[in-house]
Amino acid sequence: MFYSIIVPTFSRPDEVTELLGSLADQEYKNFEVILADGSPDYSVRHVVESTGHKLNLKYLYRKGLGISESRNWGVENAKGDYLVFFDSDCVIPPHYFKTVNEYLLSDPLDAFGGPDKAGEDFNTMQKAISYAMTSFYTTGGIRGKKRHLGQYQPRSFNMGIRKEVFNLLDGFSGLQVSEDIDLSLRLKRAGYRVGLIEPAYVYHKRRSTFYKFFRQVFSFGGGRIDLQLRQRNALKPVHMLPSLFVFYLLAGIGASMFSRSIFVFWSASVLAYMTAILIDATALNRSLIIGFISVYAAFVMLIGYGLGMLKTAFMRFVIRSKKESEKPAITKES
Repeated sequence: MFYSIIVPTFSRPDEVTELLGSLADQEYKNFEVILADGSPDYSVRHVVESTGHKLNLKYLYRKGLGISESRNWGVENAKGDYLVFFDSDCVIPPHYFKTVNEYLLSDPLDAFGGPDKAGEDFNTMQKAISYAMTSFYTTGGIRGKKRHLGQYQPRSFNMGIRKEVFNLLDGFSGLQVSEDIDLSLRLKRAGYRVGLIEPAYVYHKRRSTFYKFFRQVFSFGGGRIDLQLRQRNALKPVHMLPSLFVFYLLAGIGASMFSRSIFVFWSASVLAYMTAILIDATALNRSLIIGFISVYAAFVMLIGYGLGMLKTAFMRFVIRSKKESEKPAITKES
């Protein structure tokens, strides 16, 4: 089968260089790469001009292009049987397309997804953030593990879909946040076959600070409320856990001021949760330092997502605002 890889990017030449290099090293090479660039400058174009000859690559440029528009424009120029969407900060293991192709030949799917992992060359913060975004203790494992809470939904950092199915669903809807989950929900509602190909993982190399990470997950929390308003079935109990976590922290702090027994119970419960993350992250990464940083990253993720959901719920349901969430500008550039 022939695959069209579609990648949106915004002023991230270093990421694009690494991604294109990993695609050039694929064991299965029957694919094209379509890079949709919305950068305000030509930094990504220079990368394409210097490395693009190694791949069957199409470069699309329009200043200020949004993420949904980038992907939809890429599809308009795609020739593949399947469309495969990656984020520009992903590195693709050499076996990826061989694994996907063999799986789809034996068990055809209308759409598929795979996990994201931390690579051995990731720095400590990247590994900690990766843990916070993928661990069963933080997200319920919903981003690509067989053991997870809720129903698996492909995400656009690692997502494939038949081109004909994508076009029948009119592509990405224009949401700036959670646009991939919106598409996954429409796939489910239309009755298409969607599955997880667990060995088809990518290395999601987030080049971020904890402040950028907080802003990003804050927008994700708000995006979940926007999805609920659009889809009416997007908000599940697992998605509300971060907001409940925020309430638990605030309520515990407040109640502890008046009761020593409550303070002891609340402190012990929070400490037990932190210890569980510390042990799990340390064992997974074989590093106590990464374990401690993962605890911090987990709290940043949960508090950021929870606050984003609470703020947007207030704005959309109480204030009756029509404005949907947007990706924070600070996270667009490296």
